[in-house]
Amino acid sequence: MTALDPAVQNGLEPVGLSLAGPADYFDLLKPRVMSLVVFTALVGMVTAFASGAEASVGLAAISLLAISVGAGASGALNMWFDADIDAVMERTSKRPVPRGAVPPAEAAALGVVLSALSIALLALSSNYVAAGLLAFTIFFYAVIYSMWLKRATAQNIVIGGAAGALPPVVAWAAVTGDAPWQAWALFGIIFLWTPPHFWALALRRTIDYERVGVPMMPNVAGDRSTKLQIFAYSVALSVGAVAVQPFGLGGPVYLVASVALGAQFIRLAWAVLKSADGDGRTPMKLFGFSILYLFALFAALLAEGLFNLLSKAIWA
Repeated sequence: MTALDPAVQNGLEPVGLSLAGPADYFDLLKPRVMSLVVFTALVGMVTAFASGAEASVGLAAISLLAISVGAGASGALNMWFDADIDAVMERTSKRPVPRGAVPPAEAAALGVVLSALSIALLALSSNYVAAGLLAFTIFFYAVIYSMWLKRATAQNIVIGGAAGALPPVVAWAAVTGDAPWQAWALFGIIFLWTPPHFWALALRRTIDYERVGVPMMPNVAGDRSTKLQIFAYSVALSVGAVAVQPFGLGGPVYLVASVALGAQFIRLAWAVLKSADGDGRTPMKLFGFSILYLFALFAALLAEGLFNLLSKAIWA
């Protein structure tokens, strides 16, 4: 980081003096992001079981815990490094480090310790393939994305989105020791979902990103280009999510969900494309729906996977 300790900048606390409580340390883990990671990882794990994976349910649960801790570790490291810009941006100024509740050194230490623990736990509970993928995911998010891409290129979200898309692959590998094409199809869905999701928010937060010098797409390429790219990614996502079903990912419930959700995603992306510059409400409608889209799509896979497992148990 290049700036002074945000706590000092804000005049809240002397360096090294922590006012943090348990909730502050939990907030460092980015619980909302962690919940998405855990959910998508769970879907990857259940889908792997439904596809024939044979692993201990207990060890699978421990593996899921390791993945969630790894996600939290990434969040803590991101908050440590981004504390200087988080203090300036309205959306992030109340995070524990910029408001002075947690010293930066403690956030960094927490991230490093949890990273090591999560990787070791996954290696012991599962296998080295999954542990290696988790280690790469943490490194990619904390170092490649947070420390380099985010402040270097408008493609930060596109390339950095790989970190957020990897949890289902890690989870699949945790119960099989392998990562087949179905796992990477889940990766692809999240990867294509990430740009329209974040760029829709960025259209509303342009001033924030300008203030801190982060080259988000609307600030670099302008609203029109960003909206065109949002629409292109939305079409690719919606079509791709449907296209993988005939090849063995998901069943009829997933097919219906992917078609209906994809049609609505494209409709809202088209509305963003046709919206006037400075219109923040239309992009935020897409942003809100994008969260529902990913949850509902993966929920359909989860429901089908659990049904298949139950059916196998009954007829075994």
